[in-house]
Order: sequence, then C-alpha cells, then structure tokens
Amino acid sequence: TAVWVSDTHLGQVRNNGFAHEIATLVQNLRPDIVFIGGDLYDGIAADLDQVIEPFSRISAPYDTYFITGNHEEFYDNTPYLQAVRRAGMKVLYNEKVELDGLQIIGVDYRDTRKEEQFRTILQKIGIDPQRPSILLKHAPLHLQVARDQGISLQLSGHTHHGQVFFFRFITSRVYQGYDYGLKWFGDLLVYTSSGAGTWGPPMRLDTKPEIVVIKFM
Repeated sequence: TAVWVSDTHLGQVRNNGFAHEIATLVQNLRPDIVFIGGDLYDGIAADLDQVIEPFSRISAPYDTYFITGNHEEFYDNTPYLQAVRRAGMKVLYNEKVELDGLQIIGVDYRDTRKEEQFRTILQKIGIDPQRPSILLKHAPLHLQVARDQGISLQLSGHTHHGQVFFFRFITSRVYQGYDYGLKWFGDLLVYTSSGAGTWGPPMRLDTKPEIVVIKFM
C-alpha cells in the first residue's frame, strides 16, 4: 500500500494543526510507503521544522519520500530540503531507488520544467523499461518524455483540479486533460491528484481535496 500526498501548502494559513490532521489520516491507512509530492510548504514565513513535525511521526516500512514542488523553489530550496530531511523524510532529487524490484524515481520541479532537460535527467538516471517503475513528478507536464523512457506510472499533483470550479477549464486545457484523475498516455499510466490542501484562500468550490491510496496486488 502506497500513499501519495501532494500540495498541502503548509504555512501561515494551514499550519501544524492541518499537518497533524493529514499525518494522522496517512498513518491510519497503514501504508507500506509514503510519497510526498511537492508543495509541502506554502512560503518561508512559517517555522519550517515546526509546521511539518507531525510528518516526522509517520511510520512506513519502506519510508517516506519527498520531491520538490514549485512552492519550494520560488527562491533557494535548501532550507526546505534540510527541514524535510530533519523530519526523517528521504528526498529524491533527480534520482532513483529500488525496492523489491520496483524502480522509484523522483525529479525536481525546477529542473524538469523544460522538456529536453527533463529527458536528459531521466536518461542519466538509467531506467530499465523492462521493470516496473514509478515516477514522482510534481507537475503533469511533458508526459511524452516519461512514456518514451518506459515509465510505468507517473504520480503528479500541482493543479489542485482547478481548486475552484471555473478554473477547472483552465487547468484541463493547460494540462491537456491530465489535470486530474487516472488516465493512460500511451503505455504510461498517469495519476494527477487534486491535492490535500489549498493555495491562496483556504477554500474549494466543487473540487475535493484528497489523499491518494495505491494498492499493489
């Protein structure tokens, strides 16, 4: 059982209390592995260690892995990465780990915004297309690159499913229909989450927050 949590946007508005709520929900799912899909933070004003302290109490046999989102990269991402590591989470920064034959690849948001740079990163990582793989990538962009490298499943977030219903038309167009849900892109399976939190006003209209549970049979 894997759990995918993206876009919590912890900061001054959603803080330690919200983090405790999310961490408790995740732990109650009894995951074997947890993936944190970027935009864990919403700015630098909050205490970076204190606001994510509840995540340090998540216990999963195969650990918790983190990738960056755009909100960790408006400026220098170092303080965020250091706080995440201090909380006991493992950062996947354009790298791969292998667990029981499964390739888990995590890429940085800023480094993969451009198609050719993203392609170069995946080629350097060395993915075996004959074996199952999961790509953790904050934004569902350049899907053809992941498909061409033989990725089995891509997990993304970032879009919030528009967060407010009339923005859904924009996100659907920008991300070519891959702004929410489970869909095929050729041989690549893509799941884009609506995220657990909110950006800007702490509200949603006709969209739902979520924590994603994936069961491997």
